[in-house]
Amino acid sequence: MPRTLTRLPALLLVALLTGCGVFGEEIDQTANWGASKLYAEAAAELDAGNYTRAIEYYEKLEARYPFGRYAMQAQLDAAYANYRADEPEAALAAADRFIKLYPQNPFVDYAYYLKGIVNYNRSVGFLDRYIPTDPSQRDPGSALDAFEDFAILVERFPQSRYAADARQRMLYLRNNLAKHEVNVARYYMKRGAYLAAANRAEYVIQRFQRTSAVEGALEVMVDAYEALGKEALAADARRVLEINREAGRFIDDTPKPDEISLARKVWDYLSLDEN
Repeated sequence: MPRTLTRLPALLLVALLTGCGVFGEEIDQTANWGASKLYAEAAAELDAGNYTRAIEYYEKLEARYPFGRYAMQAQLDAAYANYRADEPEAALAAADRFIKLYPQNPFVDYAYYLKGIVNYNRSVGFLDRYIPTDPSQRDPGSALDAFEDFAILVERFPQSRYAADARQRMLYLRNNLAKHEVNVARYYMKRGAYLAAANRAEYVIQRFQRTSAVEGALEVMVDAYEALGKEALAADARRVLEINREAGRFIDDTPKPDEISLARKVWDYLSLDEN
């Protein structure tokens, strides 16, 4: 057999290893890409809805070219991409990095707003998207985080384009946090912890005035004080409840804010594609 024929399998193996990497490892096609190329490809993947690939490119951009406008832009884009990819922790981390590194950036308000939106939505599970549920029944941890994020935005950037929506969401969150406290108070009532129920209801009245939860808190106080045998306190709570009902002072639930549709272009201010 000619020697050239015997060498064909070996040459074929070398060709396969060269094209696919040793032992099946893929060659990184981005190895020779510059910052502008990485950014352009990441942005294209993001706009196409390929969030996982976009995140991969943004992370490579930040790792290889940590300084400059491309890296700065990539951090905001990565935060948004992780938000769209349902990766809340990664989205929060990217937004926090941007805030820490660029606190004076004119678009840092967006980073705070995105953090608020992530925390606002992160407790909503698969069933919540299709079956109506009471948000006051959920763990309030993420709601508290969202409220804080929006509060920072409104305080530091009152003229921000996101401030009005943030204020609306704060009202909605505050109402749900108050209702959560009333739910806890009612749970204490069921367990026979009447003093704890009364204290929780009083906390709602003092801390969450002008919310729809105040009426429920007064009802709990009446029942709790009666169960404790404190008739005078029960009578006071009942009188306040009846006076406010007759005067129509109790307010309705805060309407749920509209769904938002964020887009990357809202902060695409660096005109990187022109360079």
